[in-house]
Amino acid sequence: MHFTHNTLPLLVREESVNILNRHLAAAIDLQAQIKQAHWNARGPGFIAIHELFDRTASLVADDADQLAERCAALGGTAAGTIQVATETSYMLRYPLAIADTHEHVFAVSAALAAFGQAVRDSALAVAHNGDGDTADLLTQVSRGVHRQLWLVEANAAVKV
Repeated sequence: MHFTHNTLPLLVREESVNILNRHLAAAIDLQAQIKQAHWNARGPGFIAIHELFDRTASLVADDADQLAERCAALGGTAAGTIQVATETSYMLRYPLAIADTHEHVFAVSAALAAFGQAVRDSALAVAHNGDGDTADLLTQVSRGVHRQLWLVEANAAVKV
């Protein structure tokens, strides 16, 4: 940990940095998965899906930036390289063989939902540890991801 005048106890900051880095790796992975879908989707509604995936990937990249900056603000080091992301991301591998827009909508939706759930769970954990600011950031990320999930899923004609 680096020196900071941040008044949170060192152990709380260390735990928050670990959690933030866990989600940073997953966010980098998620952004790449969404770009994979953006580049490879084919079929009806292509341009709308193509643009939606591009916008969603950009928002996830912004989330990754916020997670990394919070790590640094706590005196930690943001571990945001591709190598770290591939080694530590908890995201499932994205299916590379798909091309159909509906299959990409399904795969991206599942990835967004998994990431959003993990981030939301961590928001509760860091709040319990006494780091309300990191909990607030994680809640903000979760809220944004779930909004994107709604927008992506709106392109699926699935009835329950």
